[in-house]
Amino acid sequence: MRTYDLTPFYRSTVGFDRLFSLLDQATSDGSPGYPPYNIERTGDNAYRISVAVSGFSKDELSIVAKENTLTIKGEKVANENSKDHTEVLYRGIAARAFERMFQLADFVLVKNASLENGLLHVDLVREIPEAKKPRQIPINGTAQPAQVTSGAADKAAA
Repeated sequence: MRTYDLTPFYRSTVGFDRLFSLLDQATSDGSPGYPPYNIERTGDNAYRISVAVSGFSKDELSIVAKENTLTIKGEKVANENSKDHTEVLYRGIAARAFERMFQLADFVLVKNASLENGLLHVDLVREIPEAKKPRQIPINGTAQPAQVTSGAADKAAA
């Protein structure tokens, strides 16, 4: 895999630290493959992250949205004191703890989370505030210069 050195950009830019750290994360191969997930676009400004969490209950999962990061954690509760006292001879179903982190764009909010058929669905929506949306500026027919009056100039003329 190719590696890119972004060090020269760190020296000559201000305020782009988050952008470069996202680029570093995207090019690294350190992301684990467990559990598998899908990211879907469900509308113009709506998204869904589906994570395969078979074997986990609601109590063993946590979802935290902090700043622009969504963290999904799963931790199995030790089943030492099982009611039926069964002994597992072979464990082929992965039930190990995990932590998945997703970088969210600005103004992306978590709307809902549901667990069904072994899939954890997290619904996201991008809600841009009115102040950040583009607005149409009307063009007037004639240009009128703005009248500037200052109290000190009026007193000096009198």
